[in-house]
Amino acid sequence: MKDQFGRNIHYMRISITDRCNLRCKYCMPEGIDTVSMQEILTYEEIETLAQMGAALGVDTLRITGGEPLVRLGVASLVERLKRIPGIKKVNMTTNGALLAGMAWELKAAGLDGVNISLDAADRELVAQVSGRDCYEDVLAGMDAALAAGISVKLNTVLTEGRNQEQWEKLLLLAAKKQVPIRFIEMMPVGHGRKFMPVDNCRLKKEIMKKYPQSFVETIQSGSEHGAGPASYIRIPELSISVGFISAIHGKFCQECNRIRLSSQGFLKPCLCYGIGADLKTLLREGKEEEVFALMRESIYKKPGEHCFEHLEQMTEEKEMVRIGG
Repeated sequence: MKDQFGRNIHYMRISITDRCNLRCKYCMPEGIDTVSMQEILTYEEIETLAQMGAALGVDTLRITGGEPLVRLGVASLVERLKRIPGIKKVNMTTNGALLAGMAWELKAAGLDGVNISLDAADRELVAQVSGRDCYEDVLAGMDAALAAGISVKLNTVLTEGRNQEQWEKLLLLAAKKQVPIRFIEMMPVGHGRKFMPVDNCRLKKEIMKKYPQSFVETIQSGSEHGAGPASYIRIPELSISVGFISAIHGKFCQECNRIRLSSQGFLKPCLCYGIGADLKTLLREGKEEEVFALMRESIYKKPGEHCFEHLEQMTEEKEMVRIGG
């Protein structure tokens, strides 16, 4: 459906857990609390809300967390979501560490693609960033997904003083695996406020200087690059596409097409603000018509733009893991 600014909102990110097997410093560091499973949406509730979203024009779903693969039976949820009339694609964002043992099951359930989060191409640095020695597990998960025929992309968050020099190694890794890679600017949400993002405009210039045959890639509707806000360049020398998701230095709010559903059933129209709708309470009271009306109203009233460049205007105070990646 269209929001108040005429944008077509057709992409819903669904967090299914606030738990994770890693402890990345900017998302879920050691010591962070989780909520009880009674507070988390059941798969049946998620399916119901996804059906309502589809009735409002949502055609693309992305399963997120926390880490979605830590929740039991996630393949069965994928299968349920894929059966919903109007849903064209179901994708997942994962750290990949558990993917090797689940890739074929997820493919059989109908999963269309995975975005694997990896912030370095170095075992020791990955361990420092994630709090776990998981680099080889992530690579194994990537290989398993590719072998199963699942579309794979790499997601990387670079920050100053931490991993900003890793872009060259990550490009070579993406080229070796022949998968697209996207560099995502750190957003000042939750623990992310403690880190200085690498400017994607500057990074893009560095990459194009390193690979002078690179060119801006024209993205066709329905292409392999999906429904996200990334802009891409193509590096012929490496035969890969490189995307840039630049919420800070390349604001793309006028093209935003998404809403987020937290694992606790809170529908969030914009990452920057604490506003949204508690769908879970009404859903558990059996008031499905009211839930549908509230979802429609929240989508329509989606804010025109974020204010990450003016932190004092932000009203979202939750950690990213509470919101959903």
